Amino acid sequence: MDTTTDVMTPETTAPSGPAPLKLAVILGSNREGRFGPVVSRWFLARAAERPDFTTGLIDLAETDLPTALSFHPGPAVKGELGKVTARLAAADAFVVITPEYNHSFPAALKSLIDWHYGEWQAKPVGFVSYGGISGGLRAVEQLRQVFAELHAVTVRDTVSFHHAGAHFDDEGRHKDPAQCDAAAKAMLDQLAWWGLALRDAKSARPYAA
Repeated sequence: MDTTTDVMTPETTAPSGPAPLKLAVILGSNREGRFGPVVSRWFLARAAERPDFTTGLIDLAETDLPTALSFHPGPAVKGELGKVTARLAAADAFVVITPEYNHSFPAALKSLIDWHYGEWQAKPVGFVSYGGISGGLRAVEQLRQVFAELHAVTVRDTVSFHHAGAHFDDEGRHKDPAQCDAAAKAMLDQLAWWGLALRDAKSARPYAA
């Protein structure tokens, strides 16, 4: 008599985590001869190592938004907005890469911010700054005030490069990356926490601006 019995084993699947956050990295300088691309390439390489983010770059040198705002922009301005607005709206989080110009941040970055409103709401923002002795931190402090007005959440930790040009070689590699890599990880960790928390909260209940 065959006493063999079939044993039903439940199917096992690897647990699936949350979908990666869509991270928009904004390169805020459009100045001729800018150092920003060196910093952005460094940061994008760090972000690419993170499975919790999918990352895209918005380079303000590739847009031409006017400083004169309008509720009824013409075709040319609509074309420029078409390069960025949908990408901002789709993002779950932002990192702004900014230099410091005269103790503040670039006009091109202010224009991008001011042409949009709901795209920023209830999303986290991190900062990578660069400059001279201050490392761009005065620009970041002003940006915190601006983004607070737009209902965005800025994370505490930043990445800043003081006398930025001295820290990178001719190939754009950081000469002593341990400290700045650790700073980038800390900032991205905070950005991921807030990004997931705010995305989950908005999926359960629309944000009341």
